[in-house]
Order: sequence, then structure tokens, then C-alpha cells
Amino acid sequence: MKKTKFKVFLEYDPEYQGFVAEVLSLPGCMSQGKSEEEAIQNIEEAIKGYLKVLREKHKTVPSEEVRYVEVGI
Repeated sequence: MKKTKFKVFLEYDPEYQGFVAEVLSLPGCMSQGKSEEEAIQNIEEAIKGYLKVLREKHKTVPSEEVRYVEVGI
């Protein structure tokens, strides 16, 4: 079985004093952890749960074919 990979946006949150992880291609899929490693482990579990719900509801898993562009203002 081919492993699906997702890009994770990981950012330190000084108020939380830990890391927040978000998967932009899975709207609302976020997690956190006091260390980078903990945040990554937690977002992996969040992704698995997110995908499980999509499959149960017979929804399409979003493509990870994302293109980032820079916009100056």
C-alpha cells in the first residue's frame, strides 16, 4: 500500500509555549505539542482520524498537489 504524505505547517506558539501543527490541504486538521516531536506525533494521529472520517462518509481524500505562490503587497 502506497503511503500518503501531507505537508504540515509547524509553528512555535509562544503563548502556548509549544508547537502548533496544521495540514493546509485538510481544512481544520490541526494539533499541537510541547515539542516538535510531540506535535508531529499528534498531527499524524489527527491526520489518520481525519482520513478515517472522510472514508466513512465516502468523501474524496484531498490531493496533496499544492502549489505555493508568493504575493507581495
